[in-house]
Amino acid sequence: MQQRYVYALALLLTVAGLTIFIWKWQVLGFPITEDQETPVWTIESAVTFDAGRGSIKVNLLIPTLTPGFRVLNEHPVSRGYGFDLNYGSSGREAQWAVRRANGPQVIYYRVSVYQDASADESDTTPPFPPQPVIEEPFRTAVDVIVAEVREQSADTSSFTAGLLRRMNDPSPDGNVELLMTDVENRTDFVDVVRTILASARIPARIVHGFPLLGRQRRAEPVAWLEVHDGDSWRYFNPMTGEENLPDQFLVWWRGNEPLASVEGGSNLQVSFAVQRNHVDAIAIARAQASRSDASLFSLSMYNLPIRTQAVYSVLLMIPLGALVMVLLRNIVGIDAFGTFMPVLIALAFRETKLFWGVILFALLVALGLSIRFLLERLRLLLVPRLGAVLIVVVMLMLVISLLSHELGMETGLSVALFPMVIIAMTIERMSVVWEERGAADAIRAAFGSLVIAVFAYIAMGLSWLEHAIFTFPELLLVILAVVVLVGRYTGYRLLELTRFKALAGD
Repeated sequence: MQQRYVYALALLLTVAGLTIFIWKWQVLGFPITEDQETPVWTIESAVTFDAGRGSIKVNLLIPTLTPGFRVLNEHPVSRGYGFDLNYGSSGREAQWAVRRANGPQVIYYRVSVYQDASADESDTTPPFPPQPVIEEPFRTAVDVIVAEVREQSADTSSFTAGLLRRMNDPSPDGNVELLMTDVENRTDFVDVVRTILASARIPARIVHGFPLLGRQRRAEPVAWLEVHDGDSWRYFNPMTGEENLPDQFLVWWRGNEPLASVEGGSNLQVSFAVQRNHVDAIAIARAQASRSDASLFSLSMYNLPIRTQAVYSVLLMIPLGALVMVLLRNIVGIDAFGTFMPVLIALAFRETKLFWGVILFALLVALGLSIRFLLERLRLLLVPRLGAVLIVVVMLMLVISLLSHELGMETGLSVALFPMVIIAMTIERMSVVWEERGAADAIRAAFGSLVIAVFAYIAMGLSWLEHAIFTFPELLLVILAVVVLVGRYTGYRLLELTRFKALAGD
């Protein structure tokens, strides 16, 4: 029963840790690798106009539904204007207003977006459009095209694709030529196609957007066709009939309404510029978590002050060092002094680096042990003896630091970061083992402690692992599960297999 309880607890810890990890990675977008960056496009719209001598009100359509993209941030840039966001029939509108303005005016709206394949944003299902009022002979031409295309299609998607191919035929028939009489640009063409689709009772609308190709000083909006098939909106290239938006295409606004309007001004013009940058993926995850009101993000390490984050970036690696120690002691069978002393020594190695850390540790323990044997002749009690050893360790640290500074070896100065009490207890413990079990056992335990500290330092020094645990601290639950399982292991240790090899016979 107890064995099953341990397995159930380990399984519960593992499932809980991995579930939170996968959710933060896949849903919130937390990066699993260090220094991961995400491309971010900043689109700036400049609205220029000539103001009269009275009040001014400017409206600009801005992105509402952006399939394949998410908005990172947005803000207006204007001087002296009040700003507000409203919702109209074509989506969101940015509105600027000022009591008095005169002469040429320029106001800006800037939005930053990043790609997210899971951003499948769509609005509600639209009603079937009413039959448009079309005068003859255009009405007859539309009815003929709709009837012929319907005969050669099976659903809304194939009907739209067939209609676009027919409208773009290099050798159009008389009906198509008639409908294309007043078409001057791509937007007019999409509007004609939308009217034909409305006659077939198919909801459709025109969408305007930009292909995000990097830095563009002057980007021009491109018109596309959006058709609803009863379940979702589908996008079509009006010039080829191909379905789906191109890669990195940002939808800016929908409908036939003008992009911008101004009251109290004239000569209105809107221009766009696009710039591509790279932003830390953590910033993207924070923005996404704040929008989704993710309560778990409030417990994230990245919400702590910078100084506190620096402390926990070290402390969160201690469980990893503890896992290394458990594996080496209970599975491999390496003997050591104490339980957590090797992990603390490994933390000290992070300051001194491994080579100098091993040398300084060995030197301090050797000198401290020598002083300990000298103090043994004084027959001091335990607590005063430990206090004397601690004082000697501090003095040895000071001497080594001064000597290393004079020799130009600044690494030695970091020896002061060694846990003094741990070294003092190590020296005391080693001397007791030396007296009770002999020099061989004492040296073997000291060497084992150093080996565990080295392996713990290597594991705790992996930058990608440090980033993973700091970003996903729930992985500590998985480490805890492994430690719990190892705690139930009662079999032979690897070194014991060599030790008792003779008993196995041939």
